[in-house]
Amino acid sequence: MTANRRGIACMASGMAFLVLNDSIVKYVGASMSVAQLISVRGVMAAALLLLTARATGASKRLPLLIDRRIGVRVLFDALTTFLFIFSLMHLPIGNATAINLASPLMLALFAVLFLHERPGIARWIAIWAGFGGILLIVQPKVEGFNAWSLLCVAATVCQSVRDIATRNIPPAVPAILVAFAAVSFITLLAIGMTLVQGWRPVTLSEGLLLAVAAVLLALGYWLIVESMRYGEMSVVAPFRYVALLVALAAGFVVWGDVPSAVAWGGIALVIGAGVYLLHEQRRKRAAADIPPG
Repeated sequence: MTANRRGIACMASGMAFLVLNDSIVKYVGASMSVAQLISVRGVMAAALLLLTARATGASKRLPLLIDRRIGVRVLFDALTTFLFIFSLMHLPIGNATAINLASPLMLALFAVLFLHERPGIARWIAIWAGFGGILLIVQPKVEGFNAWSLLCVAATVCQSVRDIATRNIPPAVPAILVAFAAVSFITLLAIGMTLVQGWRPVTLSEGLLLAVAAVLLALGYWLIVESMRYGEMSVVAPFRYVALLVALAAGFVVWGDVPSAVAWGGIALVIGAGVYLLHEQRRKRAAADIPPG
């Protein structure tokens, strides 16, 4: 499997797992504080990642986590997690995911600003069409685009910075250790927050659901790190849009949310822009006669 194909597979499956995790978090969050559910889920996810790291021998490289570049990545991962989950508790999961899907478009802009890529007019049109599609999905209005939506936008910006920071992590550091560092740091912060938000007994059903969420979170984290490290950013990023399809399905099944005709138009724009960006990148590679992946 080429690097780009591996990156695409990791991104698509990783995003699907993370959205399913978000769905469970939103469901459990109706009866449990954000800090407590992140703590419970995080302890289980961190344990799972550590056990896997030990089983694969990756734990021998734990000292490599003492690296400023990893610290930057973990910090922005934590900001992304808390901002997104707090907003998710107050927004339909489809809306929150749609706002979050501005990340690949921001990555394309960041690639121009920081990676010195030079997109043509057609690519700029695709990028801004994608942003327009996000607006159609969110449909800004008093009840649909409020302070929580703005918080979700902030999470998306942090996520974009996090993904760029992932590219700077030394290849010698296993992806599973990067995921372990992020989950552990986020969990410790959440445990500290429970001193303010409080703690209550966890029911069996909540515990089982959060255990499933922990597995999905661990897999999702690992796969996303893999995708951003081994695939080209402009090729892999559009496959984040898989998350939108999963979120819409979850929103309908669990909460009965159904997108309007305008929202479906936005979805078409978002997916269309992503597909075009992927096609353009492949065409540029073919024109330059560079072997894929």
